[in-house]
Amino acid sequence: MRTLHLTLYRRWFDEIAAGTKREEYRAMTPHWIDRLEGPGYDVAEFRNGYAAAAPWMRVEIVGLRRHVKIEGVDCYAIQLGRVMEIKNYSGPKQ
Repeated sequence: MRTLHLTLYRRWFDEIAAGTKREEYRAMTPHWIDRLEGPGYDVAEFRNGYAAAAPWMRVEIVGLRRHVKIEGVDCYAIQLGRVMEIKNYSGPKQ
């Protein structure tokens, strides 16, 4: 199983955890082209921060779209499936 590791702001982490955000975007920069082209990923592991106890979740990846325009920027759209596991997370911050 190939795993894509990504760090997110809390807002996006909350929306993915709730199932309301079904795609995660990354600009088509040389860094992301190197990481996302080639053999595909099966799951994404999202973290909200870098602390050892930061909220974390594993989400199924169901596809990858290329050349998606977000505010005029060429992006990848990582298509997300079901949330498989969540740790250190008590829900959205109030």
